[in-house]
Amino acid sequence: MTVSRGDDVTEGSRAYEVVLNHIEEAILGGSLVIGQQLPPERDLATQLGVSRAAVREAIHALVAQGVLSASVGPRGGTRVAAFRTEALKKVLRLQVALADFPVEDVTEVRIALERTTIAAACRDITEEHLEELRDILDEMAVAQDPDTFNDLDTRFHVAIANTGRNTLATDMTIAIRESLRRPIVTAEKNMRDWPAFRRATMADHQEVYEALLARDQKRAATAMESHIRAAYAILPIEPQAQPQS
Repeated sequence: MTVSRGDDVTEGSRAYEVVLNHIEEAILGGSLVIGQQLPPERDLATQLGVSRAAVREAIHALVAQGVLSASVGPRGGTRVAAFRTEALKKVLRLQVALADFPVEDVTEVRIALERTTIAAACRDITEEHLEELRDILDEMAVAQDPDTFNDLDTRFHVAIANTGRNTLATDMTIAIRESLRRPIVTAEKNMRDWPAFRRATMADHQEVYEALLARDQKRAATAMESHIRAAYAILPIEPQAQPQS
């Protein structure tokens, strides 16, 4: 990876952000690819005109995001991570969780994504996948508290998304659904008639499962959209709490 000093280092820039920007540009430009090792800290610091501490700070941030991986030993070093999907899911989960998007916006995005992933699931689903979904539904049938029920609900949606071959749609679906776990379970706990909501959700999931069993893309997509819209219409989801200024 070749980097240069100059205009990128502007007055007021935080040094570690300079390193972040250069690594990002190298990945986007193709000069850093999956599995490729970054130059040593000392070389990066010299090339960018920053301290080694700034390089370490940037690398630690990218490792935490899943963009880079670090290892020790004779063949150790810092490399571009192979697990790109995990990095994407992590960033999306945090973005959705912290951005305080309107519930309506999240609903429409979820519907678009989950219609796509369930249509793909109708094409690609196997008997093993169907058995997994059936097991989740059986567990949901005996779950008696919102926490357990919501965990299983999340697993059901994630399992469907994981059956398709469109990894981008799958990762986005999973990231959004997982980021919503806390507000959804909080809303369920605040419901006046949670048992009725539980029964309605179970009925919706059963319809989704039967559509998948029949490999009926139109029926499955319609069932999933109806389920999501019905849930958001009932759940008293509150916006994420924001810090007081």
